[in-house]
Amino acid sequence: MDSPESPDSDDRYDDDDASVRPGPWWRHALWVAAVTAAGVALGWVGALFRIGPEEFGLPPAAPGALWPYLLTWAAIGVALAAVLRFVAARVPVYEPEKALIGAVLIGTRLSLGWRPEALEVAGLAAAALLLVVLWCAVALRGADVVRRSEEASRPA
Repeated sequence: MDSPESPDSDDRYDDDDASVRPGPWWRHALWVAAVTAAGVALGWVGALFRIGPEEFGLPPAAPGALWPYLLTWAAIGVALAAVLRFVAARVPVYEPEKALIGAVLIGTRLSLGWRPEALEVAGLAAAALLLVVLWCAVALRGADVVRRSEEASRPA
């Protein structure tokens, strides 16, 4: 029986920030939904408040329907979260929830304060996707470097 300090023990179930998250499909889906909802909710709450006079910074939520923007960013957030969770289930990703919440929060906040047209929302979604892809690329690159260094250190 391996002790917890043993290098042969299974580290996949550590509760570190950067750990592989294996598990059942429903748990991944729950994570995707919860983190996306948190990002959209924080963006919406952020749009309700303004610090300082209106001349400085973003105005509070612009007049008009807000549900189309909230639903759009929820759908964008689900897609981004699915990409992050897909990668995090295979290689360690450092705090994927912070990357996702940040991207969705900023997109929701900008959309509610500015009420952009569909093309601008697509641009914001593309920027959020670029952030997520870069976040995943760093994780995949790090996992590849670790794998190659472990292969090189094995006796021949």
